[in-house]
Amino acid sequence: MRTSDFEFDLPEQLIAQYPPEQRGMSRLLRVAQSGLNDANFGDLQHSLREHDVLVLNDTRVLKARLFGEKTSGGKVEVLVERVLGEHEVLAQLRASKTPKAGSCFILAGVITVTVLGRSGEFFHLRFEGDVAVADLLERHGNLPLPPYITHAAGDEDDSRYQTVFAREPGAVAAPTAGLHFGADMLKVLSDKGVGIAYVTLHVGAGTFKPVRVENVEEHVMHSERYSIPQATVEAIAGAKARGGRVIAVGTTSLRALESAAAGGALRAGAGETNIFITPGYRFKVVDVLLTNFHLSRSTLLMLVCAFGGMDKMMAAYRHAVANEYRFFSYGDAMLIEREQ
Repeated sequence: MRTSDFEFDLPEQLIAQYPPEQRGMSRLLRVAQSGLNDANFGDLQHSLREHDVLVLNDTRVLKARLFGEKTSGGKVEVLVERVLGEHEVLAQLRASKTPKAGSCFILAGVITVTVLGRSGEFFHLRFEGDVAVADLLERHGNLPLPPYITHAAGDEDDSRYQTVFAREPGAVAAPTAGLHFGADMLKVLSDKGVGIAYVTLHVGAGTFKPVRVENVEEHVMHSERYSIPQATVEAIAGAKARGGRVIAVGTTSLRALESAAAGGALRAGAGETNIFITPGYRFKVVDVLLTNFHLSRSTLLMLVCAFGGMDKMMAAYRHAVANEYRFFSYGDAMLIEREQ
């Protein structure tokens, strides 16, 4: 497969810069075996059935972006990728000159940071002092909006770029399919007999990493942490036993579930995953995928093409562009039936 096979033209004005006025007010493109259907997100309740189980990613986005200055006076920007403990992180770092191990800089005017070393594209940093990294990020950090959103994070983003069910801090990007859900929609689905279950996958900055090779098989995926509770394994087993379906909310939930079923059966537990799903992959757990629209030539577009079928999904994207759906994190949603 070639990366160029997963390319589409997107007018810039279709990139959603702000969320809709209220959660759940987005449009919904249903991609079924029978074809495409334009709907609204509120219509989701009519597509789900009693005994289905909806699987949500409960990760919470960290205020992971910090700005500061090197001791030499040059500006520096840090994007925390992963908190390693009370005082250490792995982070992406932007500076006029790459800092060496042992060098220091000041973030937000108050946080002294020491560079311990480098691991690939990430820097190993230590936040000096007695205050834990998590507390420092909450006090002084900025929400790390995706690179295609052009405004700086504001108060609205602090709430709307988190899901209403976010509870496990650790992500640097939101599981955006979950942003559509308000508590009212979750209650409607629960009252209908749809089960609600959770996984955690801490989305890394690599989710926006472009595929720079033309041969898809040469691309190296980033690694992310995930965990699957035993209650979710049991909810999925119960749903399937009753003839229900597993609906993954977002590619993050899907990747967590498929990673945990790599041995054949879905198992509870925690781990690291760099699963790369491309057309030809045989899905073990998920029957339906709710997701937003993804970047051209991206690994996530490759994943949805694997799930819904290459020709059908590329046709769906062309349909979405022609009908002016809103794209990416704050954009509209798709509900995709797995290709049989």
